[in-house]
Amino acid sequence: MRTRIAFFLAAGVVAAAPLSAQQPKSGNPILQGWYADPEAHLFAGEYWIFPTYSAPYNQQVFLDAFSSKDLVTWTKHERIVDTASVKWARRAMWAPSIVEKDGWYYLFFGANDIQSDSQPGGGGIGVARAKSPAGPFTDYLGHPLIDKFHNGAQPIDQMVFKDKDGSYYIVYGGWRHCNIAKLSKDFTSIVPMPDGTLFREITPQGYVEGAFMLLKDNKYYFMWSEGGWTGPNYAVAYAVGTSPFGPFERVGKILQQDSTVATGAGHHSVIQSPASKNWYIVYHRRPLGETDRNHRVVSIDQLFFDQKGMIQPVHITRDGVVSDPLRR
Repeated sequence: MRTRIAFFLAAGVVAAAPLSAQQPKSGNPILQGWYADPEAHLFAGEYWIFPTYSAPYNQQVFLDAFSSKDLVTWTKHERIVDTASVKWARRAMWAPSIVEKDGWYYLFFGANDIQSDSQPGGGGIGVARAKSPAGPFTDYLGHPLIDKFHNGAQPIDQMVFKDKDGSYYIVYGGWRHCNIAKLSKDFTSIVPMPDGTLFREITPQGYVEGAFMLLKDNKYYFMWSEGGWTGPNYAVAYAVGTSPFGPFERVGKILQQDSTVATGAGHHSVIQSPASKNWYIVYHRRPLGETDRNHRVVSIDQLFFDQKGMIQPVHITRDGVVSDPLRR
């Protein structure tokens, strides 16, 4: 990484010091309050994070968002969507995923934590949309987009992924199963893939939940969370494939607890700064000494790829990352 030099004058002597040493750091956690399952994005010249409000299920009736120009100072946007604007959702609004398309922001979310196809009141993965990433978002469909178990996957923890041909896919699933499905151009339905399949299972070894997909250098990095979300062994692992359908063979863990820093590090997303070109992993973890399962916080650390394109294990920190302004 290039070191930019700042000069200062002291006692008639000109000295040099790395500018990075003088720049503010984000610290960890980066968001105030109990939040989890963060999805990070770059929208309209700002960094954005869309997390789950980490609380008992019956209190999870809204979603907040956060924006920043530099990864250090964050602005809270309260209740960008809630159950008042999504009539079929009653509780457990989880793991938002968002994309911008044709001037609209589409927010995909899980709700109601359904345990079977016949659960009273239903639920599953829904879609809301707004003209701004800060909302307010309103229900787009009036019903869930995915409201049943397919291939054993609970309809939660969705991530919407744009492929290099412009197609959009939803990758999702709990209960140790992960599906991929193709979205219609207007995001109102699931459409058949070339082989006629609607929901294709792509579950790799060790998968539990928290799917995330990244396209870099024509490689598809499929990442997920494994272990128990309430325990210290929660972690992120990954695989690499040549298409969004795999096959995906597990490479190994890239994010996990450090018992001197925090436990239960998992359910993440990845962004790259267009300014510095640095890669960052945004994830949740549990502060040391916390035993309440909902006491989770959002943190950020730098992510590195080696010369072969493999992801290096992340060292979770208390300091977080150095300020990375989008406008220099």
